Amino acid sequence: MTDVLLYDVAGDVATITLNRPDAMNSLNLELKDALRDAVAAVAADQSVRAVVLTGSGRAFCAGQDLKEHAEALQSVPLDQIWQTVGEHYTPVATALATMPKPVIAAVNGIAAGAGASLAFACDFRLAADTAGFNVGFSAIGLSADTGSTWTLPRLVGRAKAVEILMMPSTIPAPAALDLGLVNQIVPAAELPAAAAELAARLATGPTVAYGAIKRALAYSAAHPLEASLGFEGEMMALTGATEDHRNAVASFVAKEPPTFRGR
Repeated sequence: MTDVLLYDVAGDVATITLNRPDAMNSLNLELKDALRDAVAAVAADQSVRAVVLTGSGRAFCAGQDLKEHAEALQSVPLDQIWQTVGEHYTPVATALATMPKPVIAAVNGIAAGAGASLAFACDFRLAADTAGFNVGFSAIGLSADTGSTWTLPRLVGRAKAVEILMMPSTIPAPAALDLGLVNQIVPAAELPAAAAELAARLATGPTVAYGAIKRALAYSAAHPLEASLGFEGEMMALTGATEDHRNAVASFVAKEPPTFRGR
């Protein structure tokens, strides 16, 4: 157990809160370990049908804890330092992007570096009106990790992704909305309620279908049309065999609202 990350499950919704507010929720080793384990656990928990990722205090996540990183550069071999990409950042981004249930980033403040990448790996991004994004890897002489070279061009296009990654600056919430980086902006005080409302709505939806949609979108991003159509057929067969599909069709015929149970 650790205090740097809060994990709460209410009904079908799990909330993961990065909890180093005095350090702008920057990712030190303790928090990286906890976050990796939490997203793996929630991905495997079939009782959870929607996930919220957020931060405590005034920041969503400022990315890697650079104070800890600076100390490591003086005392730890470089190959050991960069093992964190494979041990932490890659599995977290993979779990967020691929878990078979919707994930909402409730971006309550600045999301920088890997913190921005975490938000991009989620399925929905709700931003406080005080939030901002800065993918500032190149500002400290680095490339990019946590999936941002994959997610960012798919959100804003390659040309804009190149600009954002190579010429980093803080993108305020309204500009992020215009670019397609976020789905919705809400007043900061209303963000927790807005995220909870969206999560509750998604948690009552066809969970298997949501997971299949995520898989199909990821597949189509790396495959030609013919293969993508074939994969769509597989996902239709998968979801067409669910209890949710049968019940929804019966509800349609009966002119009643469907009830989805996520199976």
